[in-house]
Amino acid sequence: MKKILIFITFLFYVSILFSQEALKSTEEEYYDFLALDGITERPTLGYRTLSDSVWNINPEKSHIWENNNLGKQNVLWESENQGKNWFTRGFFHGFKLKVFGPEWFNSYNTTAPYGQNDGALWQGKGYNTSFSTGLKVESFGFELTVKPQVSFSQNLAFEYITPNYDNENSIYTNKAGIYGYYGVRSLDAPQRFGNKSIITFDFGDSEIRYNWYSFTIGFGTQSIWLGPAKLNPIIHSNNAPSYPKFDIGIRKQKINLPWWNISLGEIEFRGWVGKLSESDFFDTDETNNDNLISGLSVSWSLPWIFKGLTIGFNRTMLSKWNKISPYTLFEIYIPWMKSDAGEDESDQRASITIDYLIPKVGFEIYLEWARNDFQTADGNFIRYPFHTQAWTVGSQKSFDLSDKIKGKFLIEISYLECSHDYMTTYEWYSTFYAHHKITQGYTNKGQWLGSGIGTGGNSQFFGFELLYPRGKSTLSFQRINPDLDYIYYVAPDRQDSYASKMNTLLIYNFENLFFITNNIIFDFCFKYIHELSANYEEFGKRNRLYFSLNLKYNI
Repeated sequence: MKKILIFITFLFYVSILFSQEALKSTEEEYYDFLALDGITERPTLGYRTLSDSVWNINPEKSHIWENNNLGKQNVLWESENQGKNWFTRGFFHGFKLKVFGPEWFNSYNTTAPYGQNDGALWQGKGYNTSFSTGLKVESFGFELTVKPQVSFSQNLAFEYITPNYDNENSIYTNKAGIYGYYGVRSLDAPQRFGNKSIITFDFGDSEIRYNWYSFTIGFGTQSIWLGPAKLNPIIHSNNAPSYPKFDIGIRKQKINLPWWNISLGEIEFRGWVGKLSESDFFDTDETNNDNLISGLSVSWSLPWIFKGLTIGFNRTMLSKWNKISPYTLFEIYIPWMKSDAGEDESDQRASITIDYLIPKVGFEIYLEWARNDFQTADGNFIRYPFHTQAWTVGSQKSFDLSDKIKGKFLIEISYLECSHDYMTTYEWYSTFYAHHKITQGYTNKGQWLGSGIGTGGNSQFFGFELLYPRGKSTLSFQRINPDLDYIYYVAPDRQDSYASKMNTLLIYNFENLFFITNNIIFDFCFKYIHELSANYEEFGKRNRLYFSLNLKYNI
């Protein structure tokens, strides 16, 4: 017993001042604020998972939450010899342990489903909850992370839009015909996940990985966040359940010209392939249940007078799992696909990101501009580069009220509506997260892989945040038009005006996070959602409430 107590004491006191955090967690959001203020540096440029989100805090720089336990990685044993040659110096010689959580999330929707960037959890009407905990062990370049998520949704009945599916002879009728999507048919995005309560087990941010210097290779289910967006990244986020994937690449790495010692800035590269699955509420065809997703992310942080400016490129491609070949596995690396390259059997999306961070003044501005589809005809891109575009643009600014009170403004605007040439030139209905040959669309198990607001709509978010030694308070407002592509292409058949069919959500949010003790975080959120829509019986009178409570204990 005495030896066990000595070991536990050693575990808690032999720790190092860097931490590895889950996407969009309280800790990661706080460290990102410190990066905005220049107290720390972001560990990534454009591709981020839990394993990549390793933050190094300078112990000589004070910060608002320095007296709170935000979790640390603990060194259980460290060799005195950290490598005798160039190869062995590429990894840590010893044994590290990081404990995540435990964390318990709860929410309640009074009228209809609401929630995003929450992994496998489906926040339906009624009570919802999820629990996550885990650990990571690291030794001699190898990492093993186990951090699953268990979730429950009461999933009560609510009034929803009639699904846009064919008659009773359709293969979609038995499942999606009841709860399916109201817009394009080739989308596995159920409005309700069945008529019963849901219990879900998800492997979450679990994986096995090997690192050598900045080279990394791994297999697991960790969620990916691409680009600088804080709320609605276009190409990939942690909004959907995790999926098994293999990835390889180079983490954030400084590049210098030899002999002259001239900096070329920093680069980052990651490629991955994974397996997506449809939900239990799509079609009855068992041969099309899975899709191959392949992805590519490249980022470059410029040097010298452009320091703080990062440019990135992201690309993903979906193909049918039962048609995998050596070609489809490496198709993502073909710079320009033409009609003879895959014969439109693959569904690709790409984005360019620009992020400019100026820590001296606590200011950041960023952009993600994306495209779905590829125009093969010569000159079409020059004639109309906005074909199938989507974009997110945002900015944040920190400020000081005193030594103990800091603040931040955040503005983010997203636009995913189908380009106007579809309305005037093409005779078929399309939307950003759908493709007629990849019938499930850009989803995994029925939830969006990219922006949490979904396809074909827009969002405007304005947030104000105050941080103080024992927590933070947030006020925000968001306006959302969910899937206006449905209004433009489906609703007109009903002889109604566009304006009368447009659905609008006005979301007023108050959130307060408080450290009950140095180790226990209490986070309460209240949202009032005013919905304007002609799709329900009482136009303009569907008022919704959302409550959430999150408890976390940092060891």
